[in-house]
Amino acid sequence: MSAHAQPSFPALTWRQYRLERRMFWRNPSAAFFNFMLPLLLLAMFGAIFSSDQDDLDVIVPGIAGMSVVSTTFSALAYNMTAMREQGILKRIRGTPMPSGAYLLGIAFHSITNTALQMVLITVSGKVFFGIDWPPNPGELLVFVVLGVVCFASLGVALSHVIPNNESAPAYVNAIFLPLIIISGVFYDADNVPAFLSGIAQALPLTHLIDGLSAAMVTGEGIGDQMASVGVIVAWTVAGVVLAIRGFSWEARRS
Repeated sequence: MSAHAQPSFPALTWRQYRLERRMFWRNPSAAFFNFMLPLLLLAMFGAIFSSDQDDLDVIVPGIAGMSVVSTTFSALAYNMTAMREQGILKRIRGTPMPSGAYLLGIAFHSITNTALQMVLITVSGKVFFGIDWPPNPGELLVFVVLGVVCFASLGVALSHVIPNNESAPAYVNAIFLPLIIISGVFYDADNVPAFLSGIAQALPLTHLIDGLSAAMVTGEGIGDQMASVGVIVAWTVAGVVLAIRGFSWEARRS
């Protein structure tokens, strides 16, 4: 056997994952907006509503849902656009490294950030905000996985319509900010005017927050959340189709 045999697919995926982790923490702005911002918002709103447990029961799962969006949808929309326009994706295609190992390393990096945030939010809810440990940890895992797949696919799909790095913040924030405001991250989405409630019920984040609230606070079984599961799955299917159909290894400008 050659002494220079190429590493296995899992080994290459692991190497790319480790590289993504190092690069992430060396980029303070990315670490702040994609990882620290939801935690800072949790601390701020938790302090504001510290005297009202009902509000805290809304804020904690709301910020948990926002965390899923920021670590998958926002992060991947930015990163995939940058890698495409900087020619990184094109160069990867010209190397012996399997494309799947490269993309999986990026995906596992986003999943790690999501998992870390969910642990921190869950612990903070217990220690600081009067919320017991999740009564349905299995259901919590189900909704986190559904949210990750849904918003990751939508983030990749959005990257296809972003023309360049400079415009990426405008495109992402034009969706991210209205999404978290309408979907009830900071308040109960049921207590809004009817026209906003109708929009919220069509968005996947509203249903992700409902599922996380059931798993973390109310203890409702997943059987009571099948409508939310259905909406998230529908958005996931649309996101996956658009992410695959629009994917390009080539930069859009020379």
